Amino acid sequence: MEVIKKVLVIGGGVAGIQAALDIADGGYQVILVEKTPSVGGHMAQYAEVFPTLDCPQCILTPKMVDVGQHSNITLLTYAELQKVSGEVGNFTVEILQKARKVNHKKCTGCGTCWQKCPEKVPSEYDAGIADRAAIYIPFAQAVPAKPVIDTEHCRYIKHLEFVEGETEGKRPPQCRICERLCPAEAIDWEQEAQTITEQVGAIVVATGFDLMPIKRLPEYAEDPDVIDGIQFERMLSPGGPNAGVVRRPSDGKIPGEVVFVSCAGSRDPEHGVPHCSRVCCMYLAKQAMLYKHAVHDSQAHIFYIDTRTTGKGYEEFLQRTMTEGTVYLRGKVSRIYRDGDKLKVMGVDTLSGKQVEVSADLVVLGMAMLPSVGAKDMAARLGIATDEQGFFTESHIKIDPLESTRPGIYLAGTAQGPKDIPDSVAQGSGAASKVLGLFARSEMTPEGLTVG
Repeated sequence: MEVIKKVLVIGGGVAGIQAALDIADGGYQVILVEKTPSVGGHMAQYAEVFPTLDCPQCILTPKMVDVGQHSNITLLTYAELQKVSGEVGNFTVEILQKARKVNHKKCTGCGTCWQKCPEKVPSEYDAGIADRAAIYIPFAQAVPAKPVIDTEHCRYIKHLEFVEGETEGKRPPQCRICERLCPAEAIDWEQEAQTITEQVGAIVVATGFDLMPIKRLPEYAEDPDVIDGIQFERMLSPGGPNAGVVRRPSDGKIPGEVVFVSCAGSRDPEHGVPHCSRVCCMYLAKQAMLYKHAVHDSQAHIFYIDTRTTGKGYEEFLQRTMTEGTVYLRGKVSRIYRDGDKLKVMGVDTLSGKQVEVSADLVVLGMAMLPSVGAKDMAARLGIATDEQGFFTESHIKIDPLESTRPGIYLAGTAQGPKDIPDSVAQGSGAASKVLGLFARSEMTPEGLTVG
């Protein structure tokens, strides 16, 4: 049986981007599927990356552009894998291309529509601390830089649903401002979702991660000034909604004292998950440093169980954070509660054996890293296994860390487990090398083994 020398890469974060580019540069066709309207993943949300404090957009955006323009890559954003059949060397995949309600062949990406749209909803890219329009691109450097219409919140679509009797209540306005103002006449209300069927020889799964929701830890009060790490990244980002000025969500004040809580949900089998999320120690150290750079005469505290700094230059970076004045308190936080204008953070310093209470203006939680939403459903479609936490299981943890439990399907990035950006990039390239090795062989035996 001849090997079909085309690859499906699922997920457009940094690991999926790296895998797609390496395979495409090797001369093979790649279909890159991303469920959101743009590639980039979580890395595109960050303010700066440790330990070098590089701008993520500066190092990621060129790769995003390459993916969008590469002659060997077919980029399908706002799309999801629906079904997989066949075997290694000859998979049949069905991909659902969701309706954008915008004709991307006509659209020039001028921005008139999303600038004038009156309907505002919380932005996923800004982790809910800012709004976006109902017709939108996720962020300024998005690839493709052409919008989609959020059909759940679009006023005109809700108006049509009301007229057809699918919803109740007050009749929404017809709106259609985007259609009237679009100079390219690219708005297409009749556009429907479509299923795309492709034959591929291999699949790379790079579906990324999500953070554990704060509400899963009720001891950390449901308060607008208790936020997670990605929300704080968006505050710190010069390209974020506050242009890099750190402000409390509740009242817009600049916080003079911030408490960072590591292992929030991680290494906690009783209330959270048993695994270490690997990056929390480092990104909280980075955030504390950036916060002190942004707000002079400020104070940062970090509660930690122990520090885990395993990458190149990581321990030195942590020591720099300490020397610049961040106070490290070794112990778990037991409770956070509101006390007037302040948040009280109760914990224990296990080095001194004393209970500690810190009064803070803002609390940032280093929430546990979890598999991306829908990972278990994706595993069922792919026919591969997951571990107890939902991360995709490798064939062998030591000698086959890139292979899934189904031949021809490979793993990359945080889909396989918590890891940092360098490890995700390395694993993306590793998965690509496995695919290139597979394609270097011309046929498959009936048992599914490759032969030269």
